[in-house]
Amino acid sequence: MNGFAGHVWGLSLVAAVCALIMVHLLAVRTTAGSSLTGAVVLTLAVAALPAVRGEPPHYVAGVALTAGGVVAVVWATGRSRRHRSARRSALADYEAGAAAVPLFAALAERDRLAAELHDVAAHRLTGIVVAAGAALRLADRERTGDALRHADEAGREAVRELERLTELDATAAGFAEVDALAAAHSVDYRRTVDKAPAGSTEATYRVVREALTNAARYAEGATVRVRIEPTDDRDKPVRAGGDHLFVVTVTDDGGTAVEPGLGTGRGLAGLAATVTATGGTFRAGPVRQGRREGWSVRAALPAATVLPLRRWPLWRGTAALDYALVALAIALSLGASLLSADVPAPFGGLLPALVTVVLSGLHAVPLAWRSRAPGRALAAVLSALLLWWACDRTGWAQPPVSDIFLVYGWVELTLVHSVGVRLPWRRGLFAPLAVAAVGGFALASGSGITGSRTAAWAVLAGVLAVPALAVWSWGRRTARRYERLRAADTRRRVLLDGDADAAVSAQRLLFATGLRETALRHARAVVAAAEEGDLRAVREEARAGLTALRDLLSGLRAGDDTDDAPPPTVSGITALAARYGAVVRYVGARRPLPAAVEVFAYRTASALIAVGVTLTVRTLTDGVEVSGPAPAVPAVERRLRALADAAGGTLSTTDRGAVRVWLPEAFPWRSE
Repeated sequence: MNGFAGHVWGLSLVAAVCALIMVHLLAVRTTAGSSLTGAVVLTLAVAALPAVRGEPPHYVAGVALTAGGVVAVVWATGRSRRHRSARRSALADYEAGAAAVPLFAALAERDRLAAELHDVAAHRLTGIVVAAGAALRLADRERTGDALRHADEAGREAVRELERLTELDATAAGFAEVDALAAAHSVDYRRTVDKAPAGSTEATYRVVREALTNAARYAEGATVRVRIEPTDDRDKPVRAGGDHLFVVTVTDDGGTAVEPGLGTGRGLAGLAATVTATGGTFRAGPVRQGRREGWSVRAALPAATVLPLRRWPLWRGTAALDYALVALAIALSLGASLLSADVPAPFGGLLPALVTVVLSGLHAVPLAWRSRAPGRALAAVLSALLLWWACDRTGWAQPPVSDIFLVYGWVELTLVHSVGVRLPWRRGLFAPLAVAAVGGFALASGSGITGSRTAAWAVLAGVLAVPALAVWSWGRRTARRYERLRAADTRRRVLLDGDADAAVSAQRLLFATGLRETALRHARAVVAAAEEGDLRAVREEARAGLTALRDLLSGLRAGDDTDDAPPPTVSGITALAARYGAVVRYVGARRPLPAAVEVFAYRTASALIAVGVTLTVRTLTDGVEVSGPAPAVPAVERRLRALADAAGGTLSTTDRGAVRVWLPEAFPWRSE
């Protein structure tokens, strides 16, 4: 019979180990929700076995608590392994794609310079061609003089702006520059917005400048209205923590085209890219103004951005293991007591039982602060231990505090290790010394101590100081290893950024060389012709400058195609979107992110991207959010959910058919 019982217990042990392995594998291979469901089901199944056998309720509760604590730790370690594996995969992709970063940085800079060149040169030269052509047609001396003066002034402005562009010392335009631009064109202008981010004011200037240039080209004699106003209800954002917008509109009531062939074919497309990159929306098209058909350009731009702090659920990130340790500590203290054969004797009545439960919680719950505030967590645990000693003296708590520290001292040691990892050594050295002192005091209060308890306290504190200092030193070594890894990541990022900057500088030099030989040369010739009073030469040089500009931009576009894959970074999403005819809107201050976060953001965008869609990449205070239209294919949504889970983030959907994936910067694999 004893042999049969032993055989049953052996089989039970094997079944328990297999079940724990299954929980671990679920946590490694599936999302948090699925694996957590499996862990809960296993805990309930284990607790149901003694209930079916008719065991007392306290025994069933003890089994449930103990099993829950063990399962929680196994599940949390599986989650940690899942996150570490995801990080290694992301870093491998980052290393593999790092070589493409300089190339695509140069391509992005080329596109930016091309757009700036179009805005600067086309605006000035078009105005000169329009004024000179009108004066030549009218053959009016006063009109000719005005055209020559305008050519001289606008030509000098074009030369200054082009020289600034070749020197690449561009500064962002503000509302003051927009006001001056509108005044120079004598349009119907009103602005009721006073403050906006630099990117929005720069985009506003470019929208107004391009719209006025187009009006001069294609709508001579039209009445032009420019408005910069707060948004109306239709433009209020639907995204959480969304942007406060203002609207820029430029409309005309129709006119006649001055001369054919003045455009470059890039203006509106460049404006759309600029506006959407700042997080706004853009549209342009014909509009009915009374009986005449005019043209309207409208851009909604961020006036301010509210970036909320996102927090992930307790089962994600570093908190998963922390709360699992809380469950284990409670399970081992209360669970073991409830499994005792003489329960409720260890509790000694209702009041002692209640005190014991409260003290067990106070001793275990601070483990939840292990990653965020280990020093405070350790102080709370040691205070709970002293409170247990006080209740022990009055006979209100069982078992005695000496037994509690002997069995559950791993809680203090765990927090000592966390202090070593998280705090500087001068502040953290108190931790092992405090644990040795309080632990020695708890042990010296035990019933087995004879003689001087003060001497026993000193001896026991000295003995405890050895393992406490060893655990603290282990934490310090872990912290130094983290610092080395972070330093290596930083060095790698600096070197990569240096290569990208060098590629960008080379592209700027090539661009500036071509610019000096084309548009800048013709702009100087315009000024020279204006000084000589030769209006026909002014017009021809300005037209030649526009033609050279168009040829230069066409040559730049001819090199757009590359077979290389974009780098798996946040910046690489722009190149990826361009290949699909999609648009990327960047919201929030762009800043360097950990390599793994960059890769996960790129992977998310890759899954969401499709022809014609608009993605939003929002930089938050503690991570990055990628959002876009919800995928129509369920497999893609499952992939996004798994990706967000592996990164320690979340996936959510809105009632407007959008999906948001939040990726935290403080990744779960940063825990010790």
